[in-house]
Amino acid sequence: MYALLFAVTSVITGCVVLYAVVPWLSRHRGTLALLWHDRVCAHARDWLTGTRQPQRMLKYVLENAVAGDPQSTVDTIDRFCKTAEWAMNVGDEKGVILDRVVLETRPRTALELGTYCGYSTVRIARLLEPGARLYTVEFNADTAKAAEQIISHAGVGDRVQLLVGSSWELIPELRERFGVEKLDFVFLDHWKESYTRDTKLLEDCELLRQGTVLLADNVICPGAPDYLEYVRHHSQYRSEYYPSHLEYTQAEDGLEKSVYLG
Repeated sequence: MYALLFAVTSVITGCVVLYAVVPWLSRHRGTLALLWHDRVCAHARDWLTGTRQPQRMLKYVLENAVAGDPQSTVDTIDRFCKTAEWAMNVGDEKGVILDRVVLETRPRTALELGTYCGYSTVRIARLLEPGARLYTVEFNADTAKAAEQIISHAGVGDRVQLLVGSSWELIPELRERFGVEKLDFVFLDHWKESYTRDTKLLEDCELLRQGTVLLADNVICPGAPDYLEYVRHHSQYRSEYYPSHLEYTQAEDGLEKSVYLG
């Protein structure tokens, strides 16, 4: 009896310690942060609630963000990610860098690869000048539905074209289907292993002009080493690294800005 009680107590104590220690460590170690937040916690919440994170985030935004106010939507998602559940968007710290690059670039035609729930979409769209257009690509159709509602709630739907499907299939269709001649700004925030492939595809489709700015997120965590090797050593790019942290943690991460020289 005492042995069973001891075993149960040990398990409970271990779980409490794990729950307390792992999040602390995850704030500082990127790989552990991703494992803890994006696998353990996310799957546990999905199972317990019978919903997925995009649905939960959408509900939170609709209940808490001011309709038609993109900054309110951005702030609300940041609050959701800090107080309710972590999400892998560019986040508030790196978002300031994204804002600065967008304002410096002043794009008329922009492309985002990886919409997820629309956080960075809203963040970019709120800074666009009148008449500018942002095309954003999301592979998952269910996630895209939530993103579309968040983008609409933020009041930037008139500046955004949400495209559902793979970047590999949609990039070659940008000119014929949507009349895109050249891109001024590209934000890469989808599958990290696809960064190099899709950058080369943009080149092959002649969608980059001299001066096009590419900004890539999560180049350190989870990392995009092939992409960094490509843009840092290719004669047609001038690249600069912006150190920062993985969204909503203190783990090392950063953004890579690359200007296409033509």
